[in-house]
Amino acid sequence: MLKVGLTGGIGAGKSEVSRLLVACGAVLVDADRIAREVVAPGTPGLAAVVEAFGEDVLTADGALDRPKLGSIVFADPGKLAVLNSIVHPLVGARSHELESAAAEDAVVVHDVPLLTENGLAPLYDVVIVVDASPETQLDRLVRLRGMTEADARARMAAQATREKRLEIADVVIDNDVPLPELERRVKDVWADLLRRAHARGTAPRPPEE
Repeated sequence: MLKVGLTGGIGAGKSEVSRLLVACGAVLVDADRIAREVVAPGTPGLAAVVEAFGEDVLTADGALDRPKLGSIVFADPGKLAVLNSIVHPLVGARSHELESAAAEDAVVVHDVPLLTENGLAPLYDVVIVVDASPETQLDRLVRLRGMTEADARARMAAQATREKRLEIADVVIDNDVPLPELERRVKDVWADLLRRAHARGTAPRPPEE
């Protein structure tokens, strides 16, 4: 098994890269998706979040009001740390379960937004960073996700700097490009991952070029 850590700043296009890697054959462990699952209604995770932040972070039907919670924690590093202390251990445990269920020769891609911030790079055989300029990130968050500029900047500021992310990268995918070019770059990266997996004796030899 080749364990890959995939990360990138908010709005850099990491989710699109993970989608393309899955299309190539990767097994995806999506930390964001798991983070939603572990605070679903009726879970101990949601109970812990409500205990820490109050019932105001719930919607009328008892689900977590993610925009409301986000507006609270991303404006206050201390509150963000509290939330992370609740959610991260739950996400880690579930991620390990999913990885253990993958085939021995799989390329397992862990999509982890806060990989840099939490010092998780040593857990992976390869770290891929999806990179985009701050201007591109801001434009995507405002134009595509409907955030206010102030909220988008707060979310970006709460993450590691671009420089810190690039420091831990084994592979960098520049995503200041149109989708067809991104698709080509991801295919090249996938071929590289297969070569790395083969060198470790964990995957079939990639097709000859």
